[in-house]
This record gives sequence, structure tokens and C-alpha cells, in this order.
Amino acid sequence: MASERQYSPVDRLLLQADAALRTLLPFSGASSRPSPAIVQNETELSSEESRHVAGLMRINHTGEVCAQALYQGQALTAKLPQVRSAMEHAADEEIDHLAWCEQRIRELGSQPSVLNPLFYGLSFGVGAVAGLVSDRVSLGFVAATEDQVCKHLDEHLEQLPEHDAKSRAILEQMRIDEQQHANSALAAGGVRFPAPIKFGMTLLSKVMTKSTYRV
Repeated sequence: MASERQYSPVDRLLLQADAALRTLLPFSGASSRPSPAIVQNETELSSEESRHVAGLMRINHTGEVCAQALYQGQALTAKLPQVRSAMEHAADEEIDHLAWCEQRIRELGSQPSVLNPLFYGLSFGVGAVAGLVSDRVSLGFVAATEDQVCKHLDEHLEQLPEHDAKSRAILEQMRIDEQQHANSALAAGGVRFPAPIKFGMTLLSKVMTKSTYRV
């Protein structure tokens, strides 16, 4: 396998293109861990409950698409090899979440958001810019983003029907993983973003959640 210093700029662009296709094409992301939902019994949901849960899982799926793009953009422009490696490792872990959410969406008779390519492109650009500024800012952006994701997951866990054990198991494991990513980014030297920046990120996240709930 090629080492870190054997990748040329062209190689990296091809790897980024491959990562984008694996993120955006249906059923293209294979998880390394089995879905937490497989050990839970399927329960009957009303049509209204199914639509609502599918909307929540679609939001979370798009969030994972954004996370993939963010990490890939940061890995492309990270200055330190260890930071680049950490970003790529985090992206690999997020593939599990991506696959779990997509599988659950399909089980509920729905499909991922058609807006995913748009959000992927925007997130990739933000990640690349953050990496260009500095590795500490890039890591801080990861921590702040994961904090936002954890808040969304907490809200969705409260909204899930009590008897939907499958969706709940997925979101609970995602919540654990995302918090670990946030803690790891800060421990690696990420800066803590001030409240105004976090507020702006919250507003942007609301645009994503409102648009992908139904589309």
C-alpha cells in the first residue's frame, strides 16, 4: 500500500472523487460495524410515524454526508500528516453512520435527500478552507460541528416513537461516536470556537434540517 508521502496531488484528487462517489451513490458505503438496529425487533409504525422517522433519519443521513465532505476537504488541505491521517480515520468511522441511516431510511419505505450532492459540495469547500487556515482551526471546526450533530441527535431521540427500537439504537450509537470525535478533536489541539461562530453554524444547520426533512 502506498505510504503518506507517495500520494501525489493528482492521486489525492482521485481519492477525493472516489470518496465523493462512495458517499453519494446509493448503497455504495459499506459499514465496518454491523448496524445496532439488527439486534432490535421491528415494530409496526403508523404511516404518519414512518414518514416522521424517515424524515429524521434523512436529516441524519445528510448530516453524515456533510461530515464525510467536511473531513475529506480538511484532509486535502491539512498541513500536518498526523492531522490529515486523523481526518481520514474519522471519515472512515462516519461511513458506518452513513450506511446505517441509509439502510433504515430504505426500511421505512423512503429514500435519502436529493439535496445531498449540494450539501456535500458546500461542506467539502468549508472543510478545505478550514484546513488552509490552520490545523487547529480545522480541528476546532470538527469539534464545533460534532457538538451541533450531538444536539440534533438528542432532539431526534426525543421525537422518536417509544416503540421504534431500531432507529433509537442507531441514533444512540451515533451519539456516542460523535461525542468521541468532538473530544478527540479538542484533545488534538483544536480551538474552541466562540459563541457567535457557533450561533452562525446553528443557523446554517437549521437550513439543512428543514430542507432535507421532506426532500
